[in-house]
Amino acid sequence: QVQLVESGGGLVQAGGSLRLSCAASEVTFGTYVMGWFRQAPGEEREFVATISSTGLNTFHANSVKGRFTISRDNAKNTLYLQMNTLKPEDTAVYYCAAGKISTPSPHWAEYDYWGQGTKVTVSS
Repeated sequence: QVQLVESGGGLVQAGGSLRLSCAASEVTFGTYVMGWFRQAPGEEREFVATISSTGLNTFHANSVKGRFTISRDNAKNTLYLQMNTLKPEDTAVYYCAAGKISTPSPHWAEYDYWGQGTKVTVSS
């Protein structure tokens, strides 16, 4: 059982930056594909970014491409999401997820473990 704990959310003005972290309890963290998803009030869960187990391959949703960057440090069992040039439409609860899958995926159903989420609010 992998436990994931997100941190780093908060209130920021439009144009600002935040870095989210996701700490994993599992010592085999480096074998999991990881992803970030978000869910705004009244909206469905939305893919943000995913990264391969080694960190060599990353994919970002078009809505965040060029502004957000997913990365990981397997030695620290930690996943990151650097968010720059934030927009009010980025406001959501952000979740990290771990998947026992071979390739990065934008499909939330393919992930096995989820954190509790961290709230990001971007004011205009």
